[in-house]
Amino acid sequence: NDKRSGFLPFLDVPQRTTQLLELALCLGADEKGEQAELLRRGWRLREPATVASTPWDYQRYIQASRGEFSCVKPSCIRLQNAWIGDRTPCYLASGKPAVVQHTGPSRFLPDAAGLFRFHDVEEAVRCLKTAAADYERQCRLARALAEEYFDARKVVGRVLERSLV
Repeated sequence: NDKRSGFLPFLDVPQRTTQLLELALCLGADEKGEQAELLRRGWRLREPATVASTPWDYQRYIQASRGEFSCVKPSCIRLQNAWIGDRTPCYLASGKPAVVQHTGPSRFLPDAAGLFRFHDVEEAVRCLKTAAADYERQCRLARALAEEYFDARKVVGRVLERSLV
């Protein structure tokens, strides 16, 4: 139940899209074969320390990207609780669209407006294409989504209100 196993069904996505997809991951010297396989399938690879050694480096990395593409641990799919990772709000707040694996129905999270949620490879490729086709609009929608659902000034009050009832 690790994120690596969640990515395995989607390894060929870079070969099926015109969008550049990059993974920041630690691969040891004994994982050269895995690194070669990812590169062969079209992934760009970065060392995490080069993109996230400080919070400011991480912020710059996100803001310089075109958006997020991510898969989840298999347990997130089984739970069907609409979970999203901690990176996704960072991308949305930076006005970057996010294309992430669908983890269950949500009353709040859209499936195709700044945040795209996919079930399979075909849908992931379509989501990437849609986000790129109207990129500026999707960036605005991403930022609006972050402001509405992830801004602590708005969210904390609602959480406290509900929890103190």
